[in-house]
Amino acid sequence: MRCGAVVNIRPPVTLPGAPAKVTLPEGTELVRLHAAHRPAGAFNPVLAHSFYGGGRFDATAFDEYGYVYAGLTSAAAVCESLLRSIPFERDAQPRTVSRTALRGRKLSFLRLTTDVTVLPLVSGRDLAAVAQDAWLTQTEAADYPFTRHWGHWIREQTTPWAQGFLWPSKREPADQVVVLFGDRCPPGVLGELGPSPVDFETPEGEEWLNAVLEPYRAKVAP
Repeated sequence: MRCGAVVNIRPPVTLPGAPAKVTLPEGTELVRLHAAHRPAGAFNPVLAHSFYGGGRFDATAFDEYGYVYAGLTSAAAVCESLLRSIPFERDAQPRTVSRTALRGRKLSFLRLTTDVTVLPLVSGRDLAAVAQDAWLTQTEAADYPFTRHWGHWIREQTTPWAQGFLWPSKREPADQVVVLFGDRCPPGVLGELGPSPVDFETPEGEEWLNAVLEPYRAKVAP
């Protein structure tokens, strides 16, 4: 249950405050965990169902745009994608990431080729400016139909300047993650860095991933 607010309250007519703006400068490094068939810098064009499945701020038929989720660190990208909904068991044994969750996925290292302006959803003030609280960025997947609706409304209220959102990773709150919007970012905004992508279905990729997961008491399932 959500504390302090009701999940299905609709957004207000207009913003209650003036949202902050954060510039991610050209050269900012991002880490993206994505489907292996999609080029590292390509925006995801797949529309989420309005009520089932999908991610926190995915596009839907009500607001169509390409989107890219990425972490500002490798840990943020891994935790946000793979540990988001895996709780600790009572005996505090290491959490396991299923091999199904890794199938057909890889991790790529990117950089911004130009400055990008994003709307931060980091502090209480940031969230209050869009009539929200930490629920918007920290709630579990069952509420994603609502977070998508709120995301669409925030986009509408911040046209055309908000090229994405920035918020703390749910499982690594010391680090941050972003979603970038393809309809507001210029072509080629994401360039690849030197390190080769990490293929999780190779022994080397699995070893790399386990090294990142180990401090979070998690590992790839046998």
